[in-house]
Amino acid sequence: MRAGTRHALTVCPVEVTVSVIGGSWKLTIVQKLFSGALRFGELRRAVGDITDRVLTRQLRELEADGLVHREVYAEVPPRVEYSLTPLGASTRPLVDLMEEWGSGWIAETGASIEAE
Repeated sequence: MRAGTRHALTVCPVEVTVSVIGGSWKLTIVQKLFSGALRFGELRRAVGDITDRVLTRQLRELEADGLVHREVYAEVPPRVEYSLTPLGASTRPLVDLMEEWGSGWIAETGASIEAE
């Protein structure tokens, strides 16, 4: 468990949730892993405009908090796959609800990329 998550335990369960799945790209990473295990490059392409450094940091945090499993295969070159743990998979209802809310917000506000 990361120090930030440990501190969140002293605040409230909502703060724990924000610590574990909040932050740049974490929910997107988790959402992409719902379909199954992905190698680093596959995950980077699936997530989109993310740097290797940020993806690595977010994966390490998700792994430390028990949502992502990192499997290293003894091959040359080494193969590393990332998958969700049962705890990570348990976020699906939350992520689905957030996707539904976001779609509603887009429809309600008429927001679009072109509006920027």
